[in-house]
Amino acid sequence: MKCKKITLISLLSALVLIIPAYAANLNKIGVVDFQKILETSKVGKAAQTEIKSEGEKMEEALKDKGTEIETLKKKLERDALVIDRDTRAEREREIRIKINDIKALQKKYMSDFRDLESRMIERIRTQLIGIIEEIGKADGFLLIMEKREAGVLYSPNTVDITEKVIRLYNKKVEK
Repeated sequence: MKCKKITLISLLSALVLIIPAYAANLNKIGVVDFQKILETSKVGKAAQTEIKSEGEKMEEALKDKGTEIETLKKKLERDALVIDRDTRAEREREIRIKINDIKALQKKYMSDFRDLESRMIERIRTQLIGIIEEIGKADGFLLIMEKREAGVLYSPNTVDITEKVIRLYNKKVEK
């Protein structure tokens, strides 16, 4: 009888220790900082470089157009006393057209730039979903949330799996 009590107590003690550990795995929540992944992963850095490069090309094109307009304005000022009124009006009209063209080009470039940026970010986000799902399944997470998008105001570092996601992402990219 005493042996049965000891066995029963041992079994209950084991259950008391095992059940919270099992329940903890069921309630395991992770947090990922997508912005940090964009800033520190190899693919994120490459995307930032490409976006920056495209932005610089667009900026250079706009700068060239602006220089062209300034040159036309200076030429008009220099020739203002020797040209007739109709020629002056025609040149002023050309300058206004070029200014409107540069404004339209600037809007187009801004739109193209935002599209490029959102395409790159969406491509990275799509790639990360698979990696995050792998980590979630392998480590037994109940839920993994994006730190900023989900409105997480505070989370301890113990639930932040961003570094692990970056390491796996970089390994997959190298292959």
